[in-house]
Amino acid sequence: MHNLFGAKSAVRKRSISMLEFQNVSFQVPAGPGQLEIIDELSFSVERGEFVVITGPNGGGKSTIARLAMGISQPTQGRILFEGADITETPIVERAKLGIGYAFQQPPRFKGLTIKTLLDLAHGSKLDEAACCQYLSDVGLCARDYIHRECDASLSGGEMKRVEIATLMARRLKLAIFDEPEAGIDLWSFSMLVESFKKICKGRHESVIIISHQERIMQLADRILIVAEGKITDEGSRDELLPQLLRELGEACDCPMPKC
Repeated sequence: MHNLFGAKSAVRKRSISMLEFQNVSFQVPAGPGQLEIIDELSFSVERGEFVVITGPNGGGKSTIARLAMGISQPTQGRILFEGADITETPIVERAKLGIGYAFQQPPRFKGLTIKTLLDLAHGSKLDEAACCQYLSDVGLCARDYIHRECDASLSGGEMKRVEIATLMARRLKLAIFDEPEAGIDLWSFSMLVESFKKICKGRHESVIIISHQERIMQLADRILIVAEGKITDEGSRDELLPQLLRELGEACDCPMPKC
């Protein structure tokens, strides 16, 4: 396209975010009225971006994760994925689009082996070498785990790592982790951090992690602080993390737990 003077006009295209919340609200019944959990919240996650959402308990962080996955439905606003409106799209269809979700407490499946779970996540049968690689990437000795059942014999930390391995096997566009550090031991947490580092290096997917942990926040491209259903601050890791740690240290006169 040329203008009147014969020069080509520059047409700037707006980049499409991987995920976008547009004035999203979420309410639950409370007595005679409604309780606002999320209040007209807007933010976006770009392609390949690693975002950590943090803030006080009860501020709405986990609700954001559930809304993104479709576990809960907003009472107002829109949710876009790669520019398409998925506000009313059910969980199964969001999974097909490439969105994955890791629960605080991963479900267990008696009678289902870890190998079978990885096959299901991948969408087809994997050879043992590929399964072993996924398990090794999350710090599990493959030959000790590949044929074990996903039942109560696995610890919380082991199940968390198995769940991360299944998300890796799915080759997701957007992976959402809801407080992956919850209820696991220090050793397992260290292995989880290493797993997230590998996800960062791969850059095959955008990542949202709900977390309070400094070591996870240190991996972030961007940090969002959520309180009372609103984003109270956001910025790059280098901008926001020192300020956040300083404010928390002043408030409780102790350093933020590093595990």
